[in-house]
Amino acid sequence: MNDERPTVARTVDDTNGPRPEPDQPDQLTQPEPLERRRERKRRGPGPVTLLLLPALLTVTGVAAFLALGGLPSPWPDDDSAADPSAAVDIDPSYIPWLRKAASACTVLEPSVLAAQIDQLSGWSDDSDELSGQKGIAAFTDDEWRTWGKDDDGNGRSSPRDPADAIMALGRRDCSLASKVTELRTEGRINGDLVELTLAAYAVGPDAVTEAGRVPSAAKTYLGEVTALLPRYEALDREESGSAGGAAGALLTAPVSPLTVTSPFGSREHPLTGVTKLHTGVDFAAPQGAQVVAARRGRVVFAALTSAYGNRVVIDHGTIQGKRVETTYSHLSSLGTAVGQTVEAGAPIGRVGSTGLSTGPHLHFEVVLDGYYTDPRPWVVPDGV
Repeated sequence: MNDERPTVARTVDDTNGPRPEPDQPDQLTQPEPLERRRERKRRGPGPVTLLLLPALLTVTGVAAFLALGGLPSPWPDDDSAADPSAAVDIDPSYIPWLRKAASACTVLEPSVLAAQIDQLSGWSDDSDELSGQKGIAAFTDDEWRTWGKDDDGNGRSSPRDPADAIMALGRRDCSLASKVTELRTEGRINGDLVELTLAAYAVGPDAVTEAGRVPSAAKTYLGEVTALLPRYEALDREESGSAGGAAGALLTAPVSPLTVTSPFGSREHPLTGVTKLHTGVDFAAPQGAQVVAARRGRVVFAALTSAYGNRVVIDHGTIQGKRVETTYSHLSSLGTAVGQTVEAGAPIGRVGSTGLSTGPHLHFEVVLDGYYTDPRPWVVPDGV
């Protein structure tokens, strides 16, 4: 429950001199004896050649090997080696929402949602004036009234809000997945559940039921989405460094259990009465409960502040070129220091009520490239 964030602090070769003059002028024109010429032809390579040739071949071989790529570097450049999703070429702030939306049903994977959005809009949120489709998930106004919600808690529900659109698409897909699963269980249709779900999205569940399988009218859409799936398969693999986090989350839970008492978004501060952005999420926790690092990183701030009380800030490096930091505030005590490298799940402090706080809790923030973003999908994929 905070107001302000403290400042966290690339010719002539004369090497051997002139040649000596011959003692007798006729030596320059006298022919070499035949036997001596034959003997010279039979001679093998000289000692200098024997010494230099292997070295020359070695240098040439190494140069060719390096030109072809050489040895792989044993040190990763950034977090992309630990987090496979870092290689996916989309806004990294979308990734936790894709995982959260897909976690709503067992049939859906984040890659399927991402491939759908790519096919529908190419990740562009421009409106299609002819069809009336809006946002990255291409919802019409009628469709949005059925599936849209204010999932990111910013006070509005809009198909042009990427978080809201991703979650709405997940709800729609999961509803269709439930229908085709039931139809297949009853023996009325046959086929792969993901393909049947995508077909139902394209032409409706009634058309799928009538065909008893993926209908011909849906095959073009299905083929286009399927072709895009490999581009996003890394989203389906969990980060190795997030042990202890919930399924689909990018970050380990900083406290356990996760009980949200005040979400991210605009609110009136309970102490100051000022209405402004609540830059993080408040998790209920008892005094002295253990607080842990949500991801491997380096501690860049650990000190007492007036508004946040005891506060820790951890820099986790980059995801797809954008820097990720997490913050932990109102701690009763600090369990780490600036400059330390901590692993995911490592203790960094204890829950408290220091600073502007009405009681023990953890104020947790995710900062993406310098901007606050809703922490819930990063750590709470089940919508707690």
